[in-house]
Amino acid sequence: MNHVFHDHLPTAPWMAEATRRLPGVQPLAGYHEWLARDEAFAGQMALRDRLVAERRGDVIATSPGSEAAVDELYEEVLHALAGRAWYAWHSGGLEGTCTRPDGVVVPLNSHDKLGTLARLVQQDLCLMEKPEGADEHVLTAAVLCFPASWTLAQKIGRPLSAIHDPVAPYDAEMARRVQRLFDNLRDDTPLWRQNAMIYQKPDLYHPRLEDDPRDDHEGGGYLRSEKQVLLRLVETRAVVFSIHTYIVRLEDLTQAQRAGLAEQGEGA
Repeated sequence: MNHVFHDHLPTAPWMAEATRRLPGVQPLAGYHEWLARDEAFAGQMALRDRLVAERRGDVIATSPGSEAAVDELYEEVLHALAGRAWYAWHSGGLEGTCTRPDGVVVPLNSHDKLGTLARLVQQDLCLMEKPEGADEHVLTAAVLCFPASWTLAQKIGRPLSAIHDPVAPYDAEMARRVQRLFDNLRDDTPLWRQNAMIYQKPDLYHPRLEDDPRDDHEGGGYLRSEKQVLLRLVETRAVVFSIHTYIVRLEDLTQAQRAGLAEQGEGA
């Protein structure tokens, strides 16, 4: 049976000063590395398939006016995957099919671009756009199959500062720093950061409303870590915020990682 766990955590953000301090943003080594796959691909993709089929309204959302950015994101992802030998393309064009690395055939439906992307890659994909005259980028469209204690319906259409209202370290100064990152993001230089939180359960689909208490981490045995990438789309200037989620048993971290995590405390 395919599972959603990872057998190791390739990058532990709490182990280096550059990635430990907030916001901990670094240049991405390779442009297309934001669409990485790993040993949990099959299990995570099977869950994504079920969520898109059974909870589509909870995991996919768009705002009016986001169509052009969604179109460009779709083309960007398909172009990136087209050069990878482990994806097989059939029938040609944008209305053919693609066989994923786990053998599942995905129809390429240009009338359901976010739904198609949700079933092609492990990453959740959020589109952030800055309306003319606005001070902040706004979440205008998203595929969010693996929310880490937040709910897409509460965040869609909201600006960065409002999205991060419940996040304690995200104060006014942090909001300014993050907005500068979005404003100055270059087309050819994606950026990445990574977080880490301890959970009691390994549930990838873990929504939570803003005002609900987080009571799922005391005594938890799982580390949930998101590698988040910021990438600028050339034509629409929208920013893609992608999320690659790792779930690792604490016992599967290296001894050095466990020791470092203990020093930093939960929520490194």
